[in-house]
Amino acid sequence: MTDIRVPTLGESVTEATVGQWLVKEGDTVNADDPVVELETDKVSVNVPAPSAGTIIKIAAQEGDTVELDALLAQLEEGAGSAKSNGSANGNGKAAAASSAAGSSAGEEIEVVAPSSGESVTEADIGEWLVKVGDQVSQDDTLLSLETDKAAVDVPSPVSGIVKEIRFDEGATVTPGTVLAIISTSDDVPASAPAKPAAPAQSSSSASAAKLTPASERVVKEHGVDPAGITGTGKDGRITKGDALAYVKSGGDAAQAPAQAKPAAPRDLGPREERVKMSRLRQTIARRLKESQNTAAMLTTFNDVDMTAVMETRSQYKELFEKKHGVKLGFMSFFVKACCHALREIPDVNAEIDGTDIIYKDHYDVGIAVGTEKGLVVPVLRDADQKSLAQIEKDIADFGRRGREGTLTMEEMQGGTFTITNGGIYGSLLSTPILNMPQSGILGMHRIEKRPVVINDQVVVRPMMYLAMSYDHRIVDGKGAVTFLVRVKENLEDPQRLLLDL
Repeated sequence: MTDIRVPTLGESVTEATVGQWLVKEGDTVNADDPVVELETDKVSVNVPAPSAGTIIKIAAQEGDTVELDALLAQLEEGAGSAKSNGSANGNGKAAAASSAAGSSAGEEIEVVAPSSGESVTEADIGEWLVKVGDQVSQDDTLLSLETDKAAVDVPSPVSGIVKEIRFDEGATVTPGTVLAIISTSDDVPASAPAKPAAPAQSSSSASAAKLTPASERVVKEHGVDPAGITGTGKDGRITKGDALAYVKSGGDAAQAPAQAKPAAPRDLGPREERVKMSRLRQTIARRLKESQNTAAMLTTFNDVDMTAVMETRSQYKELFEKKHGVKLGFMSFFVKACCHALREIPDVNAEIDGTDIIYKDHYDVGIAVGTEKGLVVPVLRDADQKSLAQIEKDIADFGRRGREGTLTMEEMQGGTFTITNGGIYGSLLSTPILNMPQSGILGMHRIEKRPVVINDQVVVRPMMYLAMSYDHRIVDGKGAVTFLVRVKENLEDPQRLLLDL
């Protein structure tokens, strides 16, 4: 029997929501056939069957939230095929699960600390849910680990008895560290006995009960009031990440009032409907609010005469499409104009890291793409080195796959600057919000004919308002205005791009 588990979804993604099952129990599948769609906060991912066989169990239902390496389904392979030991999921459990497959009575299996992403090098043991001597079934949660980003439950790789627990709650461990030992046995029950429910907490001890050992240590070290911290862990527990975020935001029992507790859901009217926000929409909301709370954001405006670009596009659009197989749009001109300006004003292409500034000698431009599920920002790598045709092809591909939900995590990470076009929806003017940790974002708007004065004559020209939002902590007003003027000049006289002026 082969387990189908949640794969690694990207360095900052720790959980996903089961979107739609493409198979049901009893169905036969081929190797690499998609069996379930997972929805993360950034993209939808299809999980393939690791081998040919029959789906004998579906362990996670549509709408469930599952963490990395959680069991999704079990597959009985075709007769005569070699038993798969599962994919290398990068969380340290593969070896344990593989050795458990052919375990004999009394074999000891190690439970190791999983990896929680490339940027996470350690975690704190939050809470043990079992003790030595307890019987557990495969995939039962043994303990929770807390990083500065998320709380992760560690499941048992096999059914057996907890023989040894090597670390106490609050201890700091690194990925791959052995946390516990499970002893297997042929007569271990198929299901571990249900654990008794914890007694109700009194109101006076409710705040203390929500703290895990790791978050309690942060609270004590910084002298903050836990009553003001909103817990995002299981059952509302305050994780280490929650406590650190509260401290970073300036929360203090003596100085900052307690955060308001979420209000109870209000009653719905006869013509109202309550729909849970998708994980993508929740992440968009959180990241935009974080951007406003973190950056000293300011917006400067200008307008650009689009006559030259529109005439160039009108003159060559048929020949361009015939040769390159893609339509010549406006976005490629803006990408080129921005890359040219970023070279001159490097602060706009940089980011703040603590008390340091990281300057970047590459120009990876994020292009905001609207989809039915929300806004995604795939990245044009080395956009300064791409031709107009390649930029248009990449943007068209991003738009198509964004609507299909097939963009990958890697394609939406690591941008140095972002362009968003509200003009396609009819927007005349807006103030775009920074895509942190980037320091600048350009907002395009609709083109409309307006009277302007040129050489003391009032003429009608196709004009577009441009909005440049920037982080004033790193970009001065002079730099931001100069950047926007350079973009304007490059668009009004595209030959400047050819001559590198």
